[in-house]
Amino acid sequence: MKDVITILRRFVPKYKRFMAMHVIFITLSNVLGLFSFAMLMPVLGILFQTQKAVTTLYTFDMVQNHTINIKAFVENQMNYYTTHIINTYGADNALLVIGLFLIIMTMLKVGFAYLAAYSLVPLRTGVSRDLRNMVFRKITILPLGFFTTERKGDVMSRMTNDVQEIENSVISSLDVLFKDPITIFVNLVAMFIMSWQLTLFVLTILPISGFIIGRIGRSLKKPSTSAQIQLGVLLSQIEETLTGLRIVKAFNAEAKVVNRFGKANELHRKFNHRIMRKRLLAHPMSELMGTLVIVIVLWYGGKLIIKGEGFLTGEAFIYYIVLFYSIINPAKSFTTGLYSVQKGMASIDRVDGLLNTENPIVESPDAIPVKQFAEKIEVRDLWFRYKDVDVLKNVSLDIEKGTTVALVGQSGSGKSTLVDLIPRFYDIIKGSIKIDGIEIKDIKIADLRHLMGNVNQEPLLFNDSFYNNITFGVEHASMDEVISAAKVANAHDFIVATAEGYDTMIGDRGSRLSGGQRQRISIARAILANPPILILDEATSALDTESEKLVQDAIEKLMKNRTTIVIAHRLSTVRNADMICVLHEGEIVERGHHDELLALGGVYHKLHSLQTK
Repeated sequence: MKDVITILRRFVPKYKRFMAMHVIFITLSNVLGLFSFAMLMPVLGILFQTQKAVTTLYTFDMVQNHTINIKAFVENQMNYYTTHIINTYGADNALLVIGLFLIIMTMLKVGFAYLAAYSLVPLRTGVSRDLRNMVFRKITILPLGFFTTERKGDVMSRMTNDVQEIENSVISSLDVLFKDPITIFVNLVAMFIMSWQLTLFVLTILPISGFIIGRIGRSLKKPSTSAQIQLGVLLSQIEETLTGLRIVKAFNAEAKVVNRFGKANELHRKFNHRIMRKRLLAHPMSELMGTLVIVIVLWYGGKLIIKGEGFLTGEAFIYYIVLFYSIINPAKSFTTGLYSVQKGMASIDRVDGLLNTENPIVESPDAIPVKQFAEKIEVRDLWFRYKDVDVLKNVSLDIEKGTTVALVGQSGSGKSTLVDLIPRFYDIIKGSIKIDGIEIKDIKIADLRHLMGNVNQEPLLFNDSFYNNITFGVEHASMDEVISAAKVANAHDFIVATAEGYDTMIGDRGSRLSGGQRQRISIARAILANPPILILDEATSALDTESEKLVQDAIEKLMKNRTTIVIAHRLSTVRNADMICVLHEGEIVERGHHDELLALGGVYHKLHSLQTK
């Protein structure tokens, strides 16, 4: 029950209006059901002559004056009007009248039951929507470092399967968790009124059966967590295989990846097998416990009536059993709902693990809005590490406005890390980075990143139109502005040559385009954004000669009047840079112009010699 209370506190408050409507409608439905079947009791008693006809009608004043109790008043009302109907219409017709009354009351009962279920629809659909939005918003604000340690497939599993499991197991059970306790409460009140002795006996038995069933429910949570984790492993393998399918086929590794997936899938099956085995035990256990309780109640209640100690007539005892049986089914479905909640709690824990992940990139409450770049970027005594490995060591660098600075060096020397620190994709360990004399931690994050545009070695495009890819991140761009940016990026001609022009869909990650075309679209996007600071991460290294010329021409147009930081592997592309910084094992070991660095005969000279052989 602790998990249920936690869920109610967490999900219900936003939808309390619908929850209140649900409680009202389900209470009315249960009360109508209670009275509709109660009408059968006096009919059976009078028709079968186990009860005398009642011709005196009690008034409510007698209850207020404590002449009679409320139970006697209700019984008198039902018996009096039943006697009146039988005397007026005859016994046969009385059954028909009572039957019609029962039908009308049942129509009202199921009508209110429908309204009760309908009032929960906004809660069920709304909570699922809210969870998906929360999870998606969270992954967009988490730093890049989080995704270097987490499996993408596991993150996807939490966003999709775990949220779906919460919807299927937890949110869908809210109807049961609200409706059934109200049903049980209303019927228990009626049972107390009829015979408090017998009802107290019943209440001593029910917790025992509930405890036994609850023990099984608690054992579901651990295997449910394992199953969801293993599903994340499966999704990771699927994502890796689809991404690297060309390599899989090139190395004839189909059997290897199929075997690896089969082992992971079998482990997932075993976890689900354990879950289903325990979950399927819920109904038989509740059925057995319900039958045992009914048998005990029949024995104990029958003994009271036989001895004349139960304050119940035969027909009243039949109605009491009907009321008690009306509790059994809600109790069973409530138990099943608790099973579902226990299973769903594993998914809630996994989603919470993502939602509660702390984001180390925190914007200062006194952050300054910065709309333009005026002077220079200053890097002073910068240190950064991944886990226990120092990636950058004591790096200092000035990048003047309007200049081009190239970062060169072997793979793993820290070039990409350095440019990732400037827009605060990561936070520095020690040292400082300033823009126009302002510490980047004191600048609003959105403003800081708005100053910069990125063109990467592997352009990231979306499965959308040319127009939407170029305008990505830019609000209210006109078609003329988009076309102008595409022309500068040498992309306009191949775009208009497609069937639908700028509205043509480019496929997943731009799969319908060549490498050069994808790169020119990403350059057009940067041109449209018009950032004062440009970061180029070897934007032409993966292209053929013809595409490289077109892209290089577009990049040169893009670099005009901008401060540019270039990460370069091919040194021929940075000969004209204002300054070249050579990184080696996280440190800037050389800096200067191309000719100056060659003349030094150091690391840069060695790299240049290797590329010109």
